[in-house]
Amino acid sequence: MMTEEVRLFFEMIRDFLSIFLPKQRGASKNTVKSYREALNLLLDFLCEKMKKPLTGPSFADTSKDNVLEYLDWLEAKRNNSVSSRNQRLFAIKSFFKYVAERDRTVMSLYIDISTIPKKKEVGEQHEIEFFSEASLKILLEQPDCKKKNGIRNLMFMILLYDTGARVQEILDIRLEDLHIDEHTPYVTVTGKGSKTRIVPLMMKTCEHLEKYIRRFHSETNPKNFLFYTERKGKREQMSVDNVEKFISKYAAKAHAIFPESPEHIYPHMWRHSRAMHLYRNGMPLELVAEWLGHSRTETTRRFYANTDGTMKKEAIEKATSQINPLRSNELELDWKSDEELLRKLYCLG
Repeated sequence: MMTEEVRLFFEMIRDFLSIFLPKQRGASKNTVKSYREALNLLLDFLCEKMKKPLTGPSFADTSKDNVLEYLDWLEAKRNNSVSSRNQRLFAIKSFFKYVAERDRTVMSLYIDISTIPKKKEVGEQHEIEFFSEASLKILLEQPDCKKKNGIRNLMFMILLYDTGARVQEILDIRLEDLHIDEHTPYVTVTGKGSKTRIVPLMMKTCEHLEKYIRRFHSETNPKNFLFYTERKGKREQMSVDNVEKFISKYAAKAHAIFPESPEHIYPHMWRHSRAMHLYRNGMPLELVAEWLGHSRTETTRRFYANTDGTMKKEAIEKATSQINPLRSNELELDWKSDEELLRKLYCLG
């Protein structure tokens, strides 16, 4: 039987998700969905840790230490990226702030949780993680296409890479958003702030999509989600958590075959990788920015132009003529006889 403390806990969650976020704060559906996932995962963690049923956890179980353990659990057991971890933390802080403003007995708990810092992301150092085109080939070979889910997962990864879209943007695609019969095929994606953008599709991707739709959408209701899961005969929109799981599994398998492929890959890395491959192969930065849906080119420049040292090195090599002294074999330094110079170069002099 549910105790009064547990009842209060769940009532606060319900009011936060169904009233406060959508009606008072005007949050988008995707934001509400993200917060819901964060709180659901917190409940899953508490139930697992404390060996309680879903009706067991209450505010008494959501200590700062438990929330910290939950965040580590997201990375270690759920293979969430640092970005996802920080998003979950922000959602939990927002929830406890909401509760504390309505029930002062929870204020001390909110104050404790609000002191948890977000984890530093690679992006904050103006660096991005991406995999090579060689790694991409190995990754796309990992789904078992003898199984229905394997075909679906492969199609998801192909579209994720070709569009460079965010994972939620792909999950939100409905059949009516696809325009693969056009002279210039494209898909309409809805990004942050409900902004839509048109993303061109490669012809090969369209061929894959046609085969996928024939198999997975016999009833072509234009409002149906392109990607879905089936439970007890009922179709539901596929979740971010589902995508993170199969991408993490394929990444580990690809790494075992091709060690240069990153062992840990998260969905957003596909976006980074596609953008970096386009940039390296000659697409102007302004077009990369527009393609990514960045409102400011500076955002793209900060992450891509400042990151790709390989591209800069190749450009410098190409722009340095053969008669330049830096290319000359006649220019040699006798390091052994000039220890003072060597020390200065290594800040020892």
